[in-house]
Amino acid sequence: MKRLTVAGRLIITVLILGAIFLGYKYLGGEKTLNQMAEDRAQTPQTDATTNGEAETPVTENSSGNSEATDNQTTAFNYTPPAPVDGKLKGVVELGASGFNSFVIKVDAQKRWKLEKSEFGNSLVTENMATDEDVRIGLKKYISGMLDYGVGSKDIHFVVSSGAAKADVTQKISRVLKSLGYVVNQVTPEQEGQLALKSVLPAEYTDKAFVVDIGSGNTKISWVKGEKVSALESYGAKYFQEGTDDAKVYKEVSEKAKQIPAELRETCFIIGGVPFEMAKEVRKGKERYTTLSAPLAYSKLTNAKSKAGINIYKAVTDATGCKQFVFDWDANFTIGFLLGL
Repeated sequence: MKRLTVAGRLIITVLILGAIFLGYKYLGGEKTLNQMAEDRAQTPQTDATTNGEAETPVTENSSGNSEATDNQTTAFNYTPPAPVDGKLKGVVELGASGFNSFVIKVDAQKRWKLEKSEFGNSLVTENMATDEDVRIGLKKYISGMLDYGVGSKDIHFVVSSGAAKADVTQKISRVLKSLGYVVNQVTPEQEGQLALKSVLPAEYTDKAFVVDIGSGNTKISWVKGEKVSALESYGAKYFQEGTDDAKVYKEVSEKAKQIPAELRETCFIIGGVPFEMAKEVRKGKERYTTLSAPLAYSKLTNAKSKAGINIYKAVTDATGCKQFVFDWDANFTIGFLLGL
């Protein structure tokens, strides 16, 4: 190599490089490099991939919280005002699913506190209660309230609008009259208004509405100006009449859409099926429990619960309301006492 001229050396170098290039191309090296470049161009260049780490997707809800599920609820932080120098009053509800009694302490400003509640089963809508069944049941509730300290003149009886549709209601009224009591019957509209009176805090009058899902019917109510509006639709036992779920969903949705848009921020909800839903997520002995989304209650599979959830979903979808608050103490019959 030392005897070669510079020009000779250059010629030999070029020949060697050419041979290497032809061999590389023949063996597919160029194709491999091109494919690698193409694959690289199609790969997103994120911090995770450039650092050699796998990218993990994070699901966020509408509030920006990661890993949100239908079971997540937030506490409803509200404490109702307590009565001052209140008086005990009692009421017995003759409902579509049973006899229920409530004793409250209420003052002159209508501030109230639930002191005692008791729930029973009279098989009202099944028309299986005899005069003696009714008499025994009512005497039990009356005796319990008298022993608790409620005066006999402060004990009242109310027939729910759902139970009023049953023939057995006349039997109940007859037995009560024989015991010296008066039966107060309410219409669905009145029942919705009374539910609102007991459950809707004054601070939420201009931004919330009320739903009462009963066995015999559902009441949807709200306040607009000086007017209290209340609409009736199917109750949670509509399945007993063979009514189609889709038909109920449609009617409840149409009623719920009448709620003014500015009142859809919060819904205060009561009733038998909401009670079952609230039990699933209640924290301790809280007065108010925020319900989960309808799809979270798939474990409630009995016919009445499924029907009630269908009604709940119809209201949820129609209003877009994100906060449904169950009140463990409120009841439309308490609203009746507050209205006396």
